[in-house]
Amino acid sequence: MNLVWQRFTLSDLPLRQYLSTSYLHSVLFGLLHSWKQSSILMRWGETIAAVLVSFVYGLAPFVTSTLTGVLLGACGAFWLLLTISDEPTDKNAPTVTPIHLLVCFYWVVALVATALSPVRQHAISDFINLTLYLLLFALCARVLRLPPFRNWLLVLYLLVSLVVSVYGVRQKLFGAAQLATWVDPESPLAKNTRVYSYLGNPNLLAGYILPAVILSLIAIFAWRGTARKALAATMLVMNLMCFRFADSRGSFIGLALASIVVVLLLRYWYSESLPKFWRTWLVPILLGSFVTLFAVAFGVSEEFRLRIVSIFAGRGDSSNNFRINVWTAVFQMIRDRPIIGIGPGHASFNKVYPLYQVPRFSALSAYSIILEITVEMGFIGLGVFLWLLTVTFNTGWLQLRQFRRIHSTDGLWLIGAIGSLVAMLGHGLVDTVWYRPEINTLWWLMVGLVASYWTLQPSHTNQEISPNPQPAAN
Repeated sequence: MNLVWQRFTLSDLPLRQYLSTSYLHSVLFGLLHSWKQSSILMRWGETIAAVLVSFVYGLAPFVTSTLTGVLLGACGAFWLLLTISDEPTDKNAPTVTPIHLLVCFYWVVALVATALSPVRQHAISDFINLTLYLLLFALCARVLRLPPFRNWLLVLYLLVSLVVSVYGVRQKLFGAAQLATWVDPESPLAKNTRVYSYLGNPNLLAGYILPAVILSLIAIFAWRGTARKALAATMLVMNLMCFRFADSRGSFIGLALASIVVVLLLRYWYSESLPKFWRTWLVPILLGSFVTLFAVAFGVSEEFRLRIVSIFAGRGDSSNNFRINVWTAVFQMIRDRPIIGIGPGHASFNKVYPLYQVPRFSALSAYSIILEITVEMGFIGLGVFLWLLTVTFNTGWLQLRQFRRIHSTDGLWLIGAIGSLVAMLGHGLVDTVWYRPEINTLWWLMVGLVASYWTLQPSHTNQEISPNPQPAAN
């Protein structure tokens, strides 16, 4: 059984041996190697790549999707340039991991779905967008292998999210115009202010802040020094406040699932250094504290209580009723094209969905990433996506065990990446903000972070390489 699992998760795949003998790999990866040796610019290739990625994550909450798309195009083009100018046998060349293989497989399925789409012209544009996201993953996985760049990018996201959260809290304190009906107009919360900060939508804001909540919590454990831990604690408090004021029910689900995962992984991480009492009772105490905190908030805050209760209101809540009607139409779309779907992207969905929609319930997406992937790429695409998730989490778990043996602080950030992925998946079960550039770029950053650790050997990870806020202050 263990052998079957290793084969399924590609844990025992001899990638390095295969790549070292692969003719196709040697031909494609290294075409411009001689030019790279004589190019002054390409000597700074990794740094330039880190700068491009920094622009994506530093500007994403503040700029239009069009500009983000331009930056993604630049990242994809530069990754291609770096890749074909690397020597195949160079130890610093980008390493192909099991995650890379599944991402490539996912791209191939999307390509087939696009070719067979009943609205091919619209599917092509969104297929290009998907390709840009996957190229961003490839560049992130490469850049994040280098500790200084990994430190910087994690700190950059945490600092940007702090700015976003502070502005969101300010909106709650001083008021903000509600740009759309984000609460059931017949609910007692109809006049409640839901903050949206720079992102223009409270659900999108909550999805953006979710990984920051997890990573700022991890920073409290990983960063050394009172000042740095105080900064991490400040980030956590502000992120949680903004997250609460966004009042996104889907993100509450994501945070609840991620909290369980992070607590269990932290318990595993510190188990050897904990006294017997804490090894036994740490998880129950932490989970009990979360439940108690939830119960207090539920009892004290009427706004919070009504939002939570509305999750279970079924069609009694207008937002729930809307999603149920959309899901009913999406199930019919899946029934008619179950194998390979209608093609990737919102453009394809917007062309096909009106043929199935319940009257007066127009929608831009399926309001569930699982349903969205199935309707876009069929059960084949969904199967590959679930396989990708399995390989990603398994790769993270195996590397976490290795970091635990050598007491490398990188293991804490790996826990943060895994928790962030779980949080975004939980939120995505009932929403599709996952497809927006601000969120999708974060998803592939976390996947890239997990993939970047796959190449590290114990002898290379003895040093502490936890993110340091110092570069951001210079």
